[in-house]
Amino acid sequence: MAAPAKVSAPLTPEQIAIVKSTAPALKEHGEEITTMFYRNMLAAHPELRDIFNTTSQQTGAQPRALASAVFGYASYVDDLGKLSDVVARIAHKHVSLMVAADQYPIVGEHLIAAVAAVLGDAVTPAVAEAWTAAYAALADIFIGLEGAMYAEHERSAAGWNGWRKFKIARKVAESAEITSFYLEPADGQLPLPDFQPGQYVSLHLHIPELGCLQPRQYSLSDVSGLGHYRISVKRDAGKQAGVPGLISNRLHRDFNEGDVVEITQPAGTFFVDAAKVGAQAPITLISAGVGVTPMVSILNAHVAAGSTRPVSWVHGARSTEVQAFAAHVRGVCETHPEVKATVFKNRVADAEVQGVDYHFTGRMDLAKVDREQGLFLDNAEANYYICGPPVFMKEVQQWLVKEGVCDSRIHMEVFGVGDGE
Repeated sequence: MAAPAKVSAPLTPEQIAIVKSTAPALKEHGEEITTMFYRNMLAAHPELRDIFNTTSQQTGAQPRALASAVFGYASYVDDLGKLSDVVARIAHKHVSLMVAADQYPIVGEHLIAAVAAVLGDAVTPAVAEAWTAAYAALADIFIGLEGAMYAEHERSAAGWNGWRKFKIARKVAESAEITSFYLEPADGQLPLPDFQPGQYVSLHLHIPELGCLQPRQYSLSDVSGLGHYRISVKRDAGKQAGVPGLISNRLHRDFNEGDVVEITQPAGTFFVDAAKVGAQAPITLISAGVGVTPMVSILNAHVAAGSTRPVSWVHGARSTEVQAFAAHVRGVCETHPEVKATVFKNRVADAEVQGVDYHFTGRMDLAKVDREQGLFLDNAEANYYICGPPVFMKEVQQWLVKEGVCDSRIHMEVFGVGDGE
């Protein structure tokens, strides 16, 4: 899978100027362009349907996300350092889906064609040439990053490339909506590659009615070194996107202990980076709903390492019935005084005790969380990890920035739209 990166000629100043000048048009017509791109590319290359999320195509979420990414690239084509985090996140996603170097020209051909079709006469030969060069330069970056990751997998004694069969060793209900699947390698070959707490695996299933495979990303919800991987999946009824989760419902309904699924090696850029976050710097884990899953991995890794780092757990749930890992988190807090929890619930039962089962009712309001031990707002080294619905994450980010937290200390788990179904 690893391939040497082709090095395209650098963009000329004139090409950079042209690409930047087209950014406003791309912002205005981006969704129309990307919708046409996906439709035409998948019609011409149906084999790529195994990679792209059909649900996100149906809801329009994936075209919107790509339109935003294309606009961002056009805006910063002369300063790609500002997009380094985004590029790394996308590269990890591509590797988790086994994207190949020879697929980039296909994407480029159809993307440039869609730009030309939508913008019409505005796409002069010079504009087309500039965008072709810009896409080639970006493709080189991704092919190089992803090739290095594939090569690292091949060098690792425990790693692998491609989709690997795993047996469901245990299936455990964590709440009325979330179920954990304990996955062991079907070939029995151990050890498994270690992963950073907070990372994810891709899992795919064949969908007969679509005639293709469909992949999804699921956060690993426990620590490395256990001889298995654990994912904790929410059964998605489709209340937000209007389309029930294609994969999650099948996993809950049709897959049981002893059944086999296929996953790729762990990937992702959402984790506590020891190189950037001091060993004793406090962290706050802020989640809502199924966003709890990478946070449990981070929390369990903290406990397993014997760390004394101050940790604040801030979680929002609709009710006790749908709140996963509640007893586990309470137990950690009871035995680890450096870990503090604040739980918000929209609905509470009469038997629930405030201060034990929950702390506040209603939607999460960070202004109610203890400033010193819950948010560490007066500590310039504190870092914040956020996972949940996109609107929730954006609101939390904006609140933290307003309170004086710099963006470099705010980390969000941003899956591709439609992931985790």
